[in-house]
Amino acid sequence: MSRLRIFSESDPSKPEFASYDPDFIATELQKIGVTFERWKASQPIAPGASPEDVMTAYRADIDRLVAERGFKTVDVVSIAPDNPQREAMRAKFLDEHYHKEDEVRFFVAGSGLFTLHVGGKVYEVECMQDDLIAVPDSTKHWFDMGPEPSFVAIRFFTEPDGWVGHFTGTDIAQQFPRYDGPSQER
Repeated sequence: MSRLRIFSESDPSKPEFASYDPDFIATELQKIGVTFERWKASQPIAPGASPEDVMTAYRADIDRLVAERGFKTVDVVSIAPDNPQREAMRAKFLDEHYHKEDEVRFFVAGSGLFTLHVGGKVYEVECMQDDLIAVPDSTKHWFDMGPEPSFVAIRFFTEPDGWVGHFTGTDIAQQFPRYDGPSQER
């Protein structure tokens, strides 16, 4: 189940607010310019489905987003817990950074933790299957896929270089909890 927790940037010990309600998550994130949507596949997707089959199942939403935001490239990325490069892949995203284009991800399966640093607050967004998150360009954030990553995601890009991170050099990301896998509603 998707989750939003909001912290003061100076107190990672306890959230000021937490919610598992997708409508509330979308409303709170919209206040900081972040889009959060829930999508449903137009047809069943079998485990191990090809990227083409995944894209076909979400074609209407993909086409809508491409038309609205002018994306030039859309692809599917998949990582499994036994990937021999999982530690290096995880480490690449753990420090605070920003991009010069929107970072848009849709979780077809699995989960990951986007953490946004905006206006003195830290917004921890646990994205699960069927979640789309669109982080505006220049928004400071980090991403944690966990020690045993397991997800399939559709990625959207406007730049031909794809993912280019500009790191802030701060240690704020190390002060907040790491992702150990899907949480449960409490």
